[in-house]
Amino acid sequence: MAQVAAGDPFSTSERFALDEAIRKAEQLSRVEFSVFVGAAEGEPRAFATQLHNSLVAPSRSILVMVDPAARALEIVTGGYVRRTLTDAEVELAALQMQTAFAAGDLVGGLRRGITMLSEHARPQNTLHAG
Repeated sequence: MAQVAAGDPFSTSERFALDEAIRKAEQLSRVEFSVFVGAAEGEPRAFATQLHNSLVAPSRSILVMVDPAARALEIVTGGYVRRTLTDAEVELAALQMQTAFAAGDLVGGLRRGITMLSEHARPQNTLHAG
């Protein structure tokens, strides 16, 4: 789910590309992805955590919150997600996003970051000896 505060910064094609990236990420990882782009109300981390906690299934969710004006990026993961997604992997995805954002590519940065997060959050295949 992509949510944008008042004044959608995305064109129709950018919105479609972002929605498609989220859909593919959810299919790959089997966790929910939410993206919020807009002004954080108060401290960005607390705002992102509040948004994450309001989701339908926060334990199985990843929230990416971007406040372009404040140059803030927050990624909040639920307990279930943290079983397969490490802090280092989240930091790497954040770095990829920030690099694209600095080059003026908000949608591309979000798409790359969401893809990276989904690849690392997906359940590991296990083989069971019979």
